[in-house]
Amino acid sequence: MNEQQKLKKAIQREYLECVQNPIHFMRKYCTIQHPKQGKIKFDLYPFQERCLTDFKDNRYNIILKARQLGISTLTAGYSLWMMLFHNDKNILVIATGKETAKNLVTKVRVMYDGLPQWLKTNTEEINKLSLRFTNGSQIKAIASNESAGRSEALSLLILDEAAFIEKVDVIWTAAQQTLATGGNCIVLSTPNGVGNWFHQQWVGAEDGTNEFSTIRLHWTDHPDRDQSWRDEQDKILGPSKASQECDTDFLTSGESVVDPQILTWYKETMVESPVEEQGIDRGFWVFRQPDYSKQYIVVADVARGDGADYSACQVFELSDMEQCAEYKGQLGTTDYGNFLIEVATKYNDAILVVENNNIGWATIQTIIDRGYKNLFYQSKDLQVVDVEHQVNNKYRSQDKSMVPGFSTTQKTRPLIVAKMEEYTREKLVKLHSNRLIDELFVFIYKTGIIHSRAEAMQGYNDDLVMSYSIALWVRDTALRLQKDRNDQQWAMMDSMLESNGNFVDHSAGFQAGKPGMPNNNPWEMDIGKDKEDLTWLIK
Repeated sequence: MNEQQKLKKAIQREYLECVQNPIHFMRKYCTIQHPKQGKIKFDLYPFQERCLTDFKDNRYNIILKARQLGISTLTAGYSLWMMLFHNDKNILVIATGKETAKNLVTKVRVMYDGLPQWLKTNTEEINKLSLRFTNGSQIKAIASNESAGRSEALSLLILDEAAFIEKVDVIWTAAQQTLATGGNCIVLSTPNGVGNWFHQQWVGAEDGTNEFSTIRLHWTDHPDRDQSWRDEQDKILGPSKASQECDTDFLTSGESVVDPQILTWYKETMVESPVEEQGIDRGFWVFRQPDYSKQYIVVADVARGDGADYSACQVFELSDMEQCAEYKGQLGTTDYGNFLIEVATKYNDAILVVENNNIGWATIQTIIDRGYKNLFYQSKDLQVVDVEHQVNNKYRSQDKSMVPGFSTTQKTRPLIVAKMEEYTREKLVKLHSNRLIDELFVFIYKTGIIHSRAEAMQGYNDDLVMSYSIALWVRDTALRLQKDRNDQQWAMMDSMLESNGNFVDHSAGFQAGKPGMPNNNPWEMDIGKDKEDLTWLIK
């Protein structure tokens, strides 16, 4: 056997080894672009080899990873291996944006360009977003959108930084038909809080309720990193961001309004099953029955009526802010108004606060028509609130500006959210509802172009959270202002009675009148020759 024949035999053996073993192929022949050293051989770490084995052995893989472990590069190498040694493999990369998706295809191209000629095949198409070989295999990269997964049948779907992809749940649903012919999937991401699609799939995989195989890659898996490196990340990124980027911990990652560790404490120590589940839909959960010696507040958020959200209400005891009951459902506006009257009446004629945005007015009108006496009214400028029924109490111009219900506006929303975060963080409330805690887990700060806004993650609701937040704000702010106002009114009446000669002792109310004139009206004040009726002060 001459040297040329020996070379052919060696190449054949190497080729067959590469076909059978992606670890051998990548370690020996793939080139990567190192940020400092330039193009170097892809010298795999042990944890990367384990990942490749999992890619081959499992159809669906989900990777919870720390940053800068080379997993995107590893996935690119695995994609190139599939395309070179298998015919008609169709690979789709979906990422948060076009640039991120393009980076993975660029890594595939760099590896392909560095291969020896005998490993290469002919190309039909090569550009920044796609690479296609003459054997029918191809890889394409696209930015996330709702129709991203609705393409031809896929051999491999790669979701890069899935926890940060908008509407990834919709994309995943659409992709199910394209993967139905036996395609594989690799989902990889750093954590981004709890409750999102990536977190749900990870938890489901750990529980065995979905098809994903889990791969967790902590920063300590990288052999070149030690605690001094981790401490440096705290200094560079800040503790919160460094935790998200390095520690693979869902609870310490993300932009949750309330610290997930606090919510976990509530879930473990205070959440309990309701003693009753009432209503046709069993949506009204009762945790504490009414106590005649206590005062309560009922706060309601009314659904838009399009089926995308829910009507929700919270019942809290006013003195220690213990959650007594909760409703979440989709009643009509009239039925909901009647339901709220029933609940508020049951809880000792509780203060009834209804959010008056949009469809909420229809529910408020039902409550007004039925004459519920403790409907919450609020001034437009938020300076005065009145929990008394004021429909006919329009003696003063200030009263005429009062409107029923609570208005959630650009001004009030940050206030009520801040109040909610403070009370929850300091554990000043007693929360028993698992539904509410679950909503709080996915209630996050979303950063916009101008400012951030606290709201539910995409695909979730915050109806229970908002009614809970309003309850805390009204209790801590509005009712305190009402008490201050009442104290001022009584002080003013004391002063008037003294100056009018009517004051003797009104510790239990006004007395009959001036000495010697018991039949005088104690609610009148002399103003020259005229008298002014003061009864508006107590209505």
